[in-house]
Amino acid sequence: MPSSPTRRRAAEVTAVRRIGDSAPHSAFTDLVRYAGSWFCAFREARTHLSDDGVLRVLTSTDGRSWTSAAVIAQAGADLRDPRFVARPDGRLQLLAAAVTGEATKTFQTVTWLCADGHTWGDPAPVGEPGVWVWRAAWHDDAMYGVGYATREPRFARLYRSTDGIDLRPWVPTLFEDGYPNESGLVFDPDGTARCLLRRDGATASAQLGRAVPPYRDWTWTDLGVQVGGPTLLRLPDGLLLAGVRLHDGEVRTAICVVDPDRGELSELVALPSGGDTSYPGLVWHDDLLWVSYYSSHEGQTHVYLAEVRLTV
Repeated sequence: MPSSPTRRRAAEVTAVRRIGDSAPHSAFTDLVRYAGSWFCAFREARTHLSDDGVLRVLTSTDGRSWTSAAVIAQAGADLRDPRFVARPDGRLQLLAAAVTGEATKTFQTVTWLCADGHTWGDPAPVGEPGVWVWRAAWHDDAMYGVGYATREPRFARLYRSTDGIDLRPWVPTLFEDGYPNESGLVFDPDGTARCLLRRDGATASAQLGRAVPPYRDWTWTDLGVQVGGPTLLRLPDGLLLAGVRLHDGEVRTAICVVDPDRGELSELVALPSGGDTSYPGLVWHDDLLWVSYYSSHEGQTHVYLAEVRLTV
């Protein structure tokens, strides 16, 4: 019998491997299990904010030995924050931001489609210029993505698409107070949508949003904690997990439990991390939580893969 998601959990980091260290700065990860293999995507560049970012996709059959599957570059653009989207048609989709310009930066969300995890083809622009669609997920016959404005006025916007390419504004102003930006998005088995939203304004506490179909009306709960690089994952037993950067005390990448009923985010376990760190990808596989993330706690900024065992 699966344990109740409301029961207290414990977690142990059972393994950590460095899997991406060939660039001066390797960061901003995501992780997916696709066609029986692992794929991890991240940005490679000179620094956190340099204009030379390319996307590296690694692959593995066992999560331990990794090889390069693809390097994705776009002439004249800094590619940032790749995010996988598993599609109902069996293909794998990748979202990222293409940043161009010097004095004035221009942001355009772009996407690639792939049938094998290796051959990604040409990018297609999606959404609207200046609104960064940071993460997306499919539910029923549509893909929903949360984007945020990269200039004033600051707001978050919900997009919807029936093909994953033609993203149309669904909720033009999803949230607008406190500079909302990065997000995690999941759907419950009953169709309820939940969004973990980062904020960076004077009021920087994260927000947890909830909506039921057709996802036009949202209610928000202030979680009272600042996070970075959020992602959400619902386990088979209903437990809602978040991967985030936490700022209380030492900066670290952590796995947290989200209690939607109480409006609480509680740290479950911290990963070996520090400094420039976060942007995890979460996958539940073989009764383990697999976490990709990046960190500079060993000096240079590298990409890591952790295995986390959860117990009651």
